[in-house]
Amino acid sequence: QVQLVESGGGLVQAGDSLRLSCAASGRTFSTYAVGWFRQAPAKEREFVAAISGSGSTIYYATSVKGRFTISRDNAKITVYLQMNSLKPEDTAVYYCATEDEPRYYKDYSDHQRYHYWGQGTQVTVSS
Repeated sequence: QVQLVESGGGLVQAGDSLRLSCAASGRTFSTYAVGWFRQAPAKEREFVAAISGSGSTIYYATSVKGRFTISRDNAKITVYLQMNSLKPEDTAVYYCATEDEPRYYKDYSDHQRYHYWGQGTQVTVSS
């Protein structure tokens, strides 16, 4: 069983930065893609960013491209989401997720690619 634990959320002002962490345990980490998703109140879950197991492939949602950076440290079994120039519309619960097996046939932005999910961390950006 894989456990994912997100941390680093908080309350910030517009224009500030936060770095989210997703710590994994329970198995080898470097083989599997990791995605970040977010869900705001009364909205559907949306894709934010994803990174392949090796870190060589990265995707971002259009809404965060140029402001957010995803990275991973496989030695530390952790994936990071650096969020800069935060906006009030970034307010949401942020979740990280990873695969149970490599699912190359699914898009990185497809939540169905991911089997294990963390409990989420709240990010609130005030204007």
